Amino acid sequence: MNCAISGEVPEEPVVSKTSGLLFEKRLIERHISDYGKCPITGEALTIDDIVPIKTGKIVRPRPIQAASIPGMLGMFQTEWDSLMLSNFALEQQLHTARQELSHALYQHDAACRVIARLKKERDEARSLLAQAERHIPASAPITVNASAVSNGRTVAADEVGLGGKKIRPGISAGIFEELTECNAALSQQRKKRQISSTLAPVEDLEMYTQISSHPLQKTSKPGIASIDIHYNKDIIATGGLDTNAVIFDRSSGEILSTLSGHSKKVTSVKFLARDDLFLTSSADKTVRIWQGSDDGNYNCNHILNDHNAEVQAVTVHATNNYFVTASLDNTWCFYELSSGLCLTQVEDTSGSEGYTSAAFHPDGLILGTGTSEALVKIWDVKSQTNVARFDGHAGAVTAISFSENGYFLATAASDGVKLWDLRKLRNFRTFAPYGSETPANSVEFDHSGSYLALAGADIRVYQVANVKSEWNCIKTFPDLSGTGKATCVKFGPDAKYLAVGSMDRNLRIFGLPGESNAMES
Repeated sequence: MNCAISGEVPEEPVVSKTSGLLFEKRLIERHISDYGKCPITGEALTIDDIVPIKTGKIVRPRPIQAASIPGMLGMFQTEWDSLMLSNFALEQQLHTARQELSHALYQHDAACRVIARLKKERDEARSLLAQAERHIPASAPITVNASAVSNGRTVAADEVGLGGKKIRPGISAGIFEELTECNAALSQQRKKRQISSTLAPVEDLEMYTQISSHPLQKTSKPGIASIDIHYNKDIIATGGLDTNAVIFDRSSGEILSTLSGHSKKVTSVKFLARDDLFLTSSADKTVRIWQGSDDGNYNCNHILNDHNAEVQAVTVHATNNYFVTASLDNTWCFYELSSGLCLTQVEDTSGSEGYTSAAFHPDGLILGTGTSEALVKIWDVKSQTNVARFDGHAGAVTAISFSENGYFLATAASDGVKLWDLRKLRNFRTFAPYGSETPANSVEFDHSGSYLALAGADIRVYQVANVKSEWNCIKTFPDLSGTGKATCVKFGPDAKYLAVGSMDRNLRIFGLPGESNAMES
């Protein structure tokens, strides 16, 4: 008895009630589900029309090929040939897939190169457009604002967009790469850096006293607002309330140059380590880039007018190719030093407070700013986003300084000086030596990160320790100006001396008593 469909002996035989034909159960059920009729007679047929037949266990007869050794060998040969053909087909499919994948990867790589080239061309086009806009005459229909003036000529003109805001070219991918490479190099150097053997020891700082005083600013408007030191040349710059900046040679005790041009007090001064360049910011809303000459004088190369309120701080990036200014208009600007072009101007829309201080992290990818509303904000320079903020101060944050190892941040305000751990983003120590009536005006780590100085009613020097250890006060210098207000303090090379400015017109140098005779000689 064979299945009417397959012609073979069924394993589960069933019979049709209507036709009496014998079928394999699985085959007739599938046919009924697909067609609903008998495959032989064509009559309508349902599952209920088939009846299973009870039979003994059926043993399938061995095929003829397996009945002898030559037949089995032939069967194995056939199966082997089929296996080899199947394997060959799979290898061909694999080879084709590899070729397609290789072609896709090549196309992806080519697309990436094209995108990179187009981005580079876009950045170059933006730069050329910005340069072209500088030369657009005043009668041109496009509205522009001059953002920098160089010896009477415009060095950057920015198109005004919606809302009256200037359109900036932005920080290009090439600059981002330069900043990242500088960050990696400085981070690697810092791991290997050892404290200089020529650094002044604690015992010397304990013996420091005033060794000289120099009247640099005008008597009509006394007061020094800021100080910076060129470590390679050992020259000191001061910015005064008399609208002038003064370049002073400490070793000879002579004024090298007096820089005039600002119409209000000079709020910040900064040397650059290359090309004899010098930066000043002022309450007149401008920043000036000065170029030193062979005769010791400094000429103004660029006047930058991108802020619409007092510019309180200027800080230079570690590459010495870029710098940032911070203003009471609640924005900070990132500049290219060579052209004086403002690449981007960042405004924090989360608040209306202005910036009163700013400093780059030693690695250059982080910017710290202090505000008039007692906040400290940490920025990612590449994305220009505020990544952290510290509160807890009272009054405007007047000064900000990062330690050389990049772990600590010191900030000064009306309630004293606070130390922040940048790894855990928390305040771990507070110095409040003056009380609520006298603010801390300045705070500064030395270049090695071993000492911390703060200035207010007096000048104090602390030995830098870690988060858990005590930071001991090594020395306290009285304010000898008679004004009761030391405004700024800066360590000299290897902490061999301290330069202090106050509300009188004198720059004061504190060091070992024997240094005064050595300097005069």
